[in-house]
Amino acid sequence: MSFRARLTFVAAVAVAIAVALASLLVYFIVRSELRGRVDDGLRARAALVSRIDFRPRRAPPDGLRPDSIFFGQIPEPELGGPGGYIQIVPASGALLRRPGEEVPLPAGDDVRAVAAGQTGPFFADADVAGTHVRVLTVPFARGYAMQIARPLTEVDSTLSRIRKLLLLVAATGVGIAAILGLVVARTALTPVRRLTETTEHVTRTGDLKSRIEGHGRDELGRLATSFNTMLGALEESARVQRQLVADASHELRTPLTSLRTNIEVLARDKSMAAEERERLLVDVVEQLMEMTALVSELVELARGDEQQLEAEPVRLDLVTADAIERTKRNRPGVRFRADLEHSLVHGVPSTIERAVSNLLDNAGKWSPPGGEVEVIVRDGQVIVRDHGPGIDDEDLPHVFDRFYRAPAARGMPGSGLGLAIVRQVAMAHGGTVTAERAEGGGTRVCLSLPEGNGGEPP
Repeated sequence: MSFRARLTFVAAVAVAIAVALASLLVYFIVRSELRGRVDDGLRARAALVSRIDFRPRRAPPDGLRPDSIFFGQIPEPELGGPGGYIQIVPASGALLRRPGEEVPLPAGDDVRAVAAGQTGPFFADADVAGTHVRVLTVPFARGYAMQIARPLTEVDSTLSRIRKLLLLVAATGVGIAAILGLVVARTALTPVRRLTETTEHVTRTGDLKSRIEGHGRDELGRLATSFNTMLGALEESARVQRQLVADASHELRTPLTSLRTNIEVLARDKSMAAEERERLLVDVVEQLMEMTALVSELVELARGDEQQLEAEPVRLDLVTADAIERTKRNRPGVRFRADLEHSLVHGVPSTIERAVSNLLDNAGKWSPPGGEVEVIVRDGQVIVRDHGPGIDDEDLPHVFDRFYRAPAARGMPGSGLGLAIVRQVAMAHGGTVTAERAEGGGTRVCLSLPEGNGGEPP
């Protein structure tokens, strides 16, 4: 069963239950009202008859029966009013009824208990001579009870018609609810249908530019918006991946071509001088090292978005101190002056260490021989300042872009990925990285990471 069919079925069942409950409520209210009026009429008739002086005699005058003397005193009801069928029940003895009325009303022990004064009045339903009647039993004269009965034929007929009408109304309501439920389900599920069609289209064609037209702020509108946002993120991710592949291919093409040329020269020219051969071999080794570094940075950049490692408290000052020692070995001609305060951040130690190392290596690369690099760590920040030529204003917005290399840097070793990795690490940790021209020359780069929960240094 489809979701639309289930939704229509649930709506129809819910309406059916609601209509059934409402119909039952209406039926019992009308039944109570109709029977209540019958009961009120019986009470009024009983109160009127109870005012008559009832004194049964053993030998009535003129040969009349005792019941004739009594029943002759009962006033006739108003024009069209209900008189009721009256029966006098003694605690013991024969039943008394109006002359000519021979059908007895049920008079069991409960009725004789009322005659004996043991219980109070009560109502009861009975079937007398094939007629459904309502019977009121009340105490009468001493040792007697009076029963007044009225037929419920009209009430039962009215209730029967009402039951049929309510059943018809309920059936009609359920049918209308099913039709409206189907219409509402089709309308409400239109965004879901569009979502399904778009998903199938993306799966079939791989086209991430597709979007769903979503309006409103309800759950389905937010679902469409979230799906469009997800498609946008996937499209951007795919674009970045394509750009990364294209840039990597471009960056690898030059060293591969140079490497191939040098190897072909070495293989073809057997009479090359030893000094020239040695120079070419050195070039080959340097190109291989450059390619190895480029591939390592590409792998690092590709893995950086995953962030599979679990974050933990990291002593930023200690990580920076270790990075400075490694950079000193790689850049022996550069001096590093450090001012490292205790600083605790929350992140992945290996990626933070890689970002700090890239900052230091970039500063060392741009420092003149014998130059100095200043490193400051405080309050979750690593500030690295070199005294090199600085960054031109037109290059500042692009220094953290992948494979971007300023014109002045194109003759220097490097891949243009170091600062891009720094920005990636900063963003992955919820931090920032900025670069600016420093006063007095050089460049100042600041890496800011969210601080941890503090704590005393070990």
